[in-house]
Amino acid sequence: MIAISTSYDPATFLPPSGDRISGAAQVNAANEKGAASFKDGSIGHFDVLQSSESGDLAFWTGMQHAEVHLQGKDELVPMSLRVTEVFRREDGEWKLVHRHADMPKSDT
Repeated sequence: MIAISTSYDPATFLPPSGDRISGAAQVNAANEKGAASFKDGSIGHFDVLQSSESGDLAFWTGMQHAEVHLQGKDELVPMSLRVTEVFRREDGEWKLVHRHADMPKSDT
């Protein structure tokens, strides 16, 4: 996530926990902390419902499905998230500036 995330404000993250995180440094710190919960070997895919770009802004929205290896667990854990991500072009590269991810009411 860090490689595709912006280092410049504004940036926001609305994680599944319900928190609201603002500022590029705070978002990247939250992503690093969250990544520490996962071990290597997870698999997943995205079901993109819609996406678009205009000028220096782009977005996609859809479902992220995965089976993840979590710290302290031996078996794969299924995970599905509803996701919206917004990107901004910075120095010719697309950088993530907003992510909203939450759990669907039912696996979609």
